[in-house]
Amino acid sequence: MHILKVDPRALNENADDARQSKSSAQADALLLATVKAVGIIQPPVVSPQVDGGNGYVIQAGHRRVQAAIAAGLEEIEVLVHEAANDNGAMRSMVENIAREPLNPVDQWRGIERLVALGWTEEAIAVALALPVRQIRKLRLLANVLSAMLDQMARGDMPNEQQLRTIAAASLDDQRQVWKANKPKKGDTASWWQIANGLSKTRMFARDASFGDDLREAYGIEWADDLFGPADQDNRFTTNVEAFLGAQQEWMTSNLPKKGSILEVSNYGQPELPKKAERVYGKPGKGDHTGLYLDRDGKVQTVHYRMPEVKPAKGQTSTTANDEAAEDVSVAKVRPDVTQKGQDMIGDFRTDALHEALARAPIEDDMLMALLVLAFASQNVRVDSGAGGALYGGARFGRHAARLFTEDGRLSFDTDTVRVAARAALIDVFSCRRGISNSGVVSRIAGEAIGADTFLPDMGTEDFLVCLSRQSLEAVAKDAGIQPRARVRETRSALVEHFGGDAILVHPAALFAPDTQDVAALLRHGDQGAERDEEATADVPDDHAGIDGPSDDEEQVDLDDEAGTVDDHETAYGVAAE
Repeated sequence: MHILKVDPRALNENADDARQSKSSAQADALLLATVKAVGIIQPPVVSPQVDGGNGYVIQAGHRRVQAAIAAGLEEIEVLVHEAANDNGAMRSMVENIAREPLNPVDQWRGIERLVALGWTEEAIAVALALPVRQIRKLRLLANVLSAMLDQMARGDMPNEQQLRTIAAASLDDQRQVWKANKPKKGDTASWWQIANGLSKTRMFARDASFGDDLREAYGIEWADDLFGPADQDNRFTTNVEAFLGAQQEWMTSNLPKKGSILEVSNYGQPELPKKAERVYGKPGKGDHTGLYLDRDGKVQTVHYRMPEVKPAKGQTSTTANDEAAEDVSVAKVRPDVTQKGQDMIGDFRTDALHEALARAPIEDDMLMALLVLAFASQNVRVDSGAGGALYGGARFGRHAARLFTEDGRLSFDTDTVRVAARAALIDVFSCRRGISNSGVVSRIAGEAIGADTFLPDMGTEDFLVCLSRQSLEAVAKDAGIQPRARVRETRSALVEHFGGDAILVHPAALFAPDTQDVAALLRHGDQGAERDEEATADVPDDHAGIDGPSDDEEQVDLDDEAGTVDDHETAYGVAAE
């Protein structure tokens, strides 16, 4: 090893350099300014040409050599070192990471070079001082679409679970989902939405009640999970809609006497007919049997008992009960949008609402109105001081804390309030189905700020399979496409149509709520105000706002279409769940 003075223009680039992506313009400008001011402090490392040619190849210090050329230096000092047997692969990785950190994509490329040269993942982890898990995570990038790699090279990385989901999908699927969710220039990618579009639920053959006849009719092909337990049937399909359709047809064909097909709630529980009483023991002779599909797509059975129907005038009790049993056993007509489709719509609305809250122009008076509306939401609970401490503390740190100075005084400007208000609204408003649903108020808010314009393209296979034939043909008619004889063919034609510049926003996903829902919300608010007035009418003035409700005081359940929320009001505070 020795030091040599050479013309930087005579040095040859190393094609195997770990840094393939360009460093930032700011970093290059800073390095150039340093070289002009004090020269090159640490000489680049070079090695003789391995093919017997004249000259030297840069092993470490490509950016320093380029900065020297840009600075107009005639000569620089270099450290001549014999080339390593890996052509300097590990040296290049370590040197680049130690200076300006490589982006994850370049790290992955360097790791793949080292693996090709015989390095193990464990040895690479020790040499780079990285966890083996991180090495394996980066190697998932080998299965990622190049367009996504370009986005990740800018430092916009998904989390590990999202990356695993993306890497497990085919490149064709990745290309289609990326096209629908590609971010605008300078924006970060919505990796959650991309991963969600590529995730595929598995339905296992061991949970199927149908036979090969229905499997073939629905076009279900089994694949083997090679990593599943050896003592069970590990065949599965990702064609969830076909699997559930076959299960549904099997239930229809195998209904027992006094049997019916039941819908399930958001929590996967069977919804019994009104006034039905579930039978947990051995069913009696007059009891009914309900079949339903659980969250794994498996057919489950539940027994229930209906109350005796009082006979009408001129009708025997036996006839009345038989007619009631016949009404119960009639299978429900499939809705235009399935439960899964409604779940997807809830996700679409929530993402669009949050994006609109973050980016859409909102006047200050509207912002304040939305804040008031948000805390009247279905997923916000009025509770005691203990509840406020439990739920409100986290949100204080996320939003309100930014309005305080270091010495604990409340001090803020209008811009800070706007940012905090938008962040708080994003944290509260939700259209997702389940306990976090804000109810109709989130749809009112979304319509008010134009969140419809942020809804994604729904003309995808994943969403269109959730539509009934009638709804699918209505979409085709609006798109100017002639419905096909088969539902699958109509759906394929729509996917192809919306795969270009056309965008589908299903009417059921629009934010504008039904006027009846708004009227019900207003009536509900009036009733709540009346209850508040009645509850506080007899409270002495010197106790108002101090005494909370007693343990035996009535607690009101607020019911609407999306769930049940306990509205227990006290004077202590508000906690958002």
